[in-house]
Amino acid sequence: MTAHQLILKQRAELLAVLCGGGSAEPLDCVLDLLLACEVLVWEDYLSIRVVEKPLLSNVRQLLDVVYDKGEDACSLLLAAMNQVLPEEQKAGLCFGKECAVLGKNRPDTATLTLLADRPVLVRKLRDNIDGALNALLTTGCFTIKDCDAVQLPVYTPSQQVRRLLDQVRFKGETAAKTLLQYLEQTETTRPNPEDKENHLSANCLLYQKKLRSSVAAQSHSLSTYGGTGRFSLDDIYTDGLLEVMDGSGETLTLGLEDVVGPLGTLNEDADTVLVSGEAGSGKSTLLQRLHLLWAREALLTNTFLLFPFSCRKLNSEHRELSLKELLFLHCCWPDRGQDEVFQFILDHPNLALFTFDGLDEFKQGFTDEERHCCPTKQVPIPILLFNLLQGTLMKGVMKVATSRPQAVGSSLKHYLRKEVLLKGFSPGGIDCYVKKHHSDPAMARRVIESLQANTVLLSLCHIPVFCWIVTKCHQELLGGQDVIPQTITDVYLLVLQHFFQRKSPQPQGVLGKAWLEEHLDTVLKLGQLALEGLEASCYVFSGYELQRNGLTEQDVSLGFLIYCNDLSVTDCKRYEFLHITLQCFFAALYVVLNRNSDRSAVSRLFQAQYRQLSGLSQRCLGHCIDSSVEEVESHVTETPNLQITAQFVSGLLSQRHHNLLLECCPIAVRERKVKQVVKSLSKGMQRHFKSIPRPVEGEKKSMHAMPSFVWLIKCIYEMQDNSIARDTMAKLDVEHLKLTYCNIGPVECTALAYVLKYLRNPVGLQLDNNSVGDVGAEQLLPCLHICHSLYLRNNNISDEGIRKLLENGMKCESFQKIALFNNNLTDACTQHFALLLKSKQNFLSLRLGNNNITSQGAEQLAEGLSYNQSLQFLGLWGNKIGDRGAEALAAALKNSTTLIWLSLVDNGVGSAGACALAKLISQSKTLEQLWLNKNCISREGVECLIEALKINSSVKEVWLRGNNLSPEEEEELSKQESRLTF
Repeated sequence: MTAHQLILKQRAELLAVLCGGGSAEPLDCVLDLLLACEVLVWEDYLSIRVVEKPLLSNVRQLLDVVYDKGEDACSLLLAAMNQVLPEEQKAGLCFGKECAVLGKNRPDTATLTLLADRPVLVRKLRDNIDGALNALLTTGCFTIKDCDAVQLPVYTPSQQVRRLLDQVRFKGETAAKTLLQYLEQTETTRPNPEDKENHLSANCLLYQKKLRSSVAAQSHSLSTYGGTGRFSLDDIYTDGLLEVMDGSGETLTLGLEDVVGPLGTLNEDADTVLVSGEAGSGKSTLLQRLHLLWAREALLTNTFLLFPFSCRKLNSEHRELSLKELLFLHCCWPDRGQDEVFQFILDHPNLALFTFDGLDEFKQGFTDEERHCCPTKQVPIPILLFNLLQGTLMKGVMKVATSRPQAVGSSLKHYLRKEVLLKGFSPGGIDCYVKKHHSDPAMARRVIESLQANTVLLSLCHIPVFCWIVTKCHQELLGGQDVIPQTITDVYLLVLQHFFQRKSPQPQGVLGKAWLEEHLDTVLKLGQLALEGLEASCYVFSGYELQRNGLTEQDVSLGFLIYCNDLSVTDCKRYEFLHITLQCFFAALYVVLNRNSDRSAVSRLFQAQYRQLSGLSQRCLGHCIDSSVEEVESHVTETPNLQITAQFVSGLLSQRHHNLLLECCPIAVRERKVKQVVKSLSKGMQRHFKSIPRPVEGEKKSMHAMPSFVWLIKCIYEMQDNSIARDTMAKLDVEHLKLTYCNIGPVECTALAYVLKYLRNPVGLQLDNNSVGDVGAEQLLPCLHICHSLYLRNNNISDEGIRKLLENGMKCESFQKIALFNNNLTDACTQHFALLLKSKQNFLSLRLGNNNITSQGAEQLAEGLSYNQSLQFLGLWGNKIGDRGAEALAAALKNSTTLIWLSLVDNGVGSAGACALAKLISQSKTLEQLWLNKNCISREGVECLIEALKINSSVKEVWLRGNNLSPEEEEELSKQESRLTF
């Protein structure tokens, strides 16, 4: 089939993938490539990339323009899309048997070079845009206004670069030469690996080769939760969502290459990058991918030596070591010239990278009290590690550490260059992972369909470890389980059943209904080992420790424990659980099923987070374990792991699993433990409720929940007992519940909705700066009726998530306010908001700032506004509505009897839009504030506003900073009307 035919046949699919997620970045990247290889001329580009038009219209225009250019152009378009689109989006598409190679002729002018090299320039300038603007400003090629126009916060870094390239091209040859010269200077000052190698000794080069080989060997197969079947990392790795917050509070999305790059840097003097994420979010796998790509010289090309460390294994290192011994014993030993290689590392710290996986699994909490800066002096591992992280030792070496968010205290955060948040899989990532896991497309499709039919299970799969369990246990999942998995405990019981079934001697691995009782002895032995390990912050176990707990080779062969290749201990085998969450699950099984445990064992588990413990005399779970267990050195128990364990205990004691545990745990014992859990959860909630301050006069009574509050909510959800949720929420009396920056994802949304739906009175629910996403938004629906306000700023929500939310919101009488700044909304969402405004005549506030709404979306919104007589606040800052959108909104709002505040900041509104808004001012009897900062309004538009203000004395302020006015004009106009703010 020709390229011409492929584009015609796949038109709908090509439109879908280029518009996926509402981001224009895929389209922009394709346009860059087509400009570079001269498929498109500049006039074509301008006709395609029209900012005022919806993304879908622009993509249609691209397909039409290229289709008309013939077979070669179509072939190059398919090649460009094949290069730009991620793997999960290319499934099912055909790009031709032999996609054309994207090539280009070398231009003879600087302005043409900007087009020919556009894809490369976008990549190079993304992290150097400030320097490029300074160079253009210094040489007089740019004005301050030009710079501001490029760096509008609504644009992503890549979009800012493209705006820069467009402006430079319009400025002419001098500006283009200045930009290219700046880039050339930047390239010459950057270290060149080839030049570097010319000055390296043979020993250093030999060591690098050996280190690359060692790292590649360790990274080739997926090591985390994969002990029952080895997967090539290349075959199974799926990107997770990576985000970082910049200095202005804006959230930036990162690629893997940006983890150690400058994007999102907050502290230039620090060397440590923290990658944080919940247990199972894929932190270890991300580091492993980073290691493998470095070993292949496909990433981190300016890093000469990379040293990977596992904090889990460093826990087992009891010797005092020097930095030299740490590097060579735990990573790779030089065959020749050890002193020479080590001296090279000391002399060139900027060419090395250290990674530390699982900082939260380190026994001792971070401290900066004991300084150590001598690389050859032997000290305990904690002192060595902490001084590396804070830069006292080996300043200049970039360090990347992974940890769960709550495990890193403020003392370490002082030394962070930036904190990158790993948020697990996107919905597309889940599909991609399942397809990679199953070689049979039909089976993959069945698993995906079963997930889409069960949104609770789908929400769990955003966490990669849960996604692995679901794909691993697909036969049990698709085989008609009596209880469809709803909770994390359900999922882990599924994996427990799967592993026992795999080893069952019965035909086809059939297990009886009493399968847990049949394997109770093994479960208790593994549970005791797991619990001891959690208490001692120990995750790697020797053969002796397994024997001491009575574990046999048959028990190990089940697959819950895997062999751990510990390079620092070569005289015996070491074992670890498949994943830390599995260790927590077995510890919970032991707490629930061990008949000899102390009566207060469960209570102690839940109280652990409220006390700072040290020493064996205060071991939080000491009575759960037989007194004959050998004592270990003093330590502080890890709260995050105990919280996961307590969550599993809650789930195991739910009524859902009563029959499963019936023969394993006497009813009286089970009921006693259930009462203890309920009492502990109630007390924990009461601590939060009592901490709620009295409201300031004139303000609503609000509660700013801490992460432990979310954990308690998740425990209640695991119990799946409506009466517990109802009784707990009956005691909460607030008007506003704030859960910002609490790592709320789809899983947490499910638990929150389950509990919050029992609140007695409507509340404002604030979930800003979390990871709710479309699936999480859908999980919130059960509690929407109790929310008078919903704040979802910066939550990666798209039009589809909002559609489902609003369809339910229209039926909720209390639902009156919504804020959705910084999401992925496009014009496709505005028809749903229009319907909401038409149907709900008590809706008060709509804030959609910093999305991708154009004039078309504003016109759709205006249709709903024209029927609404309740809206008081409308915020659309940071969109692209232009004059046409402003005119439509002004016409729709001119008869409003309720509107108080309107924001159209940074929307490309010119004088025509301002004049339309002036008519709104002259007619409105309620409007008090109009925000028009950072637009394109000239003197003519401002004069229209002044004339309108003469008629309307109720308007208090009109903000006009950053428009097309000179300082002299601003001063003159402000004298004419004091309510204008410039």
